[in-house]
Amino acid sequence: MKRLVPYAAAVWLAVSIPAFASDIHVGSVKTARGAASIIRNRVPMEVKAGARLFRNDSLKTGSDGALAMVFRDDTLLSIGPDSEIAVKDFLFSPAEGKLSFVARLLKGTAACVTGIIGKLSPESFRFETPVANIGIRGTSFAVKVEGQED
Repeated sequence: MKRLVPYAAAVWLAVSIPAFASDIHVGSVKTARGAASIIRNRVPMEVKAGARLFRNDSLKTGSDGALAMVFRDDTLLSIGPDSEIAVKDFLFSPAEGKLSFVARLLKGTAACVTGIIGKLSPESFRFETPVANIGIRGTSFAVKVEGQED
């Protein structure tokens, strides 16, 4: 039986390491004001400064809410009142050439200052809205989506 313990541990590690790798946070909330939530796996939770963000998270603010986020590549993203944004993809491994930032503003307002991904690989930084995609070339921008119903 004692001989099985090292083998069981090795199997557990082999299965667990890929699961932990997908849990690497992509950024964090710098400031949160008013009604704001992170929607993770379809479950809304209150958001506070310091909260970690993960791929596929959505962020939503109420009529008095605002959020400011910083991503691992130093991209700064803020959303205003009555806004919703989804972090669709984020890869930041410059040594391996793996760079990607894709966010989708579903409604409301957002302002962004691109970080390292926007500078090293501008074609890998994409900001989507319901009516258009914004191709980024290492810059800052603001966007507003109007007329979207809940």
